[in-house]
Amino acid sequence: MSDLVSNTAQSGVGPWARWRSQWRWYGPQWKYCLAVLGPVCLAYLVIRIIPIFDTAWMSLHNWSLVKPVRPFIGLDNYVKLAGDPLFRMALSNTTLFAVVTVPVTLVLAFTVAVLLDRPMRGRLENVYKFLFFLPVVPTMVPVSVVWKWIYDPSYGILNYALGFLGVPPQGWLINSKLAIWAIILMTVWKSVGYYKVLLLAGLKDIPVDYYEAASIDGATGWQRLTQITIPLMRPMLLFNVVIATIFAYNVFAQVYVMTEGPQGSPANPVRVIVMDMYENGFRYLKMGYASAEAMVLLVIVFALTIFEFRFLRPKV
Repeated sequence: MSDLVSNTAQSGVGPWARWRSQWRWYGPQWKYCLAVLGPVCLAYLVIRIIPIFDTAWMSLHNWSLVKPVRPFIGLDNYVKLAGDPLFRMALSNTTLFAVVTVPVTLVLAFTVAVLLDRPMRGRLENVYKFLFFLPVVPTMVPVSVVWKWIYDPSYGILNYALGFLGVPPQGWLINSKLAIWAIILMTVWKSVGYYKVLLLAGLKDIPVDYYEAASIDGATGWQRLTQITIPLMRPMLLFNVVIATIFAYNVFAQVYVMTEGPQGSPANPVRVIVMDMYENGFRYLKMGYASAEAMVLLVIVFALTIFEFRFLRPKV
């Protein structure tokens, strides 16, 4: 910095003149960047950043959708959350859902991607890619409806198939101990194809020369996987872990569709955080309380993201 100041003083050109000179050369590039990124950044600010601050402000008030008076209550909503048994149940179910679905889904997706990365005869590779990606195409709501029929205790095809093995019919969505695992199974089935595509794209970027050199040195398939594939895939694996964790903690559609109604489990023990937010905000009209839940969820996801970046990021 001292050298820059001395050079500027010696040349007799002030900082403002130097900035104008640089803008003359780099101005068109900056204008192009602002023209392209400006609308995107503005949309992100309006859609993402401002609602976060609005939600934080609402969580500090006794905010109701039908009452015009919304007094400031500070951290009372957060204190109530700490003693709310329904919120603790929702947090426990959401954590269990994330702890199971994230590693199981990514391990299966990575295994499928590694198998599909090998050369195959004819067009079998494209056929397998299509079959694994097919569950990703429909949205979560129709898939949840179909799986709700599959889990039906009286007419579901799952109980019908298990009957050939001597397994008695199960109330998959009625039994409180089975409902969460039934939803986890459906979510893993639907999500594997999505992460498979991302991981397969990362595998395609690994140079073949590394594997050829390892084969010449006599490396086994397991050694090539652990010494070449996984280390070079760490950035892509980190990205998938972060995205899968965020999706898992925001689970809502499948829980709402599959557990609401007469086929749902009694007292709804499959309650998750987003579903609890929905009921408090739009059924009981306690928008301030629901906003406090949203902020707690934001802090949890942010902390997990920092943790994952800390321990999974590639070592330079």
